[in-house]
Amino acid sequence: MDLAKHVAAHFLDSAELKRRVALELSDVIVQAAEMMTQCFLNNGKLLVCGNGGSASDAMHMAGELVGRLERERPGLPVIALSADSSVMTALGNDYDYEQVFSKQVTAFGNPGDVLLVLTTSGNSPNVLAAVAQAHERDMQVIALSGKNGGELAHVLKPNDIEIRIPHNRTMRIQEAHITAIHALCDLVDIALLGEPNA
Repeated sequence: MDLAKHVAAHFLDSAELKRRVALELSDVIVQAAEMMTQCFLNNGKLLVCGNGGSASDAMHMAGELVGRLERERPGLPVIALSADSSVMTALGNDYDYEQVFSKQVTAFGNPGDVLLVLTTSGNSPNVLAAVAQAHERDMQVIALSGKNGGELAHVLKPNDIEIRIPHNRTMRIQEAHITAIHALCDLVDIALLGEPNA
């Protein structure tokens, strides 16, 4: 195996997927950013969750919005539901892992808030449970998914938004997810602060 070519293939595949996402999903990403912005303007909050690498992406997103992406602004109310290990392990131990996010949606979510979920397969039981609980609480949902959308695609409501990355490899989907997250945060900043250097 030519390892240098193997490495190059990773970057080229990722770049090609991002080019496809740019052509096919930019409008959907704008819609999701508008939903987030309206939530913040209405004094709502964003809850974010996912498992594994998607949990890291959820915490990354919270950091960009509670802190900043590139420009100074007041912190925005965002909670990464995977960030508190005491809560996560208590819920997993006292109930079961399927409820680690939905219990937090019950605790923190209110009508008008938005739940953003990250799942490459669309089949994570705890993510699906969180979506169901968000709907119970009259919250809208933004889903960053991949592959064929999985079960998640069937439980989203018409006023929810799915950003489905058109790929089957988990690593490629996650690479596109983080770029989508940066785009969402940037669009929120544009909506709240105006265009950069305007």
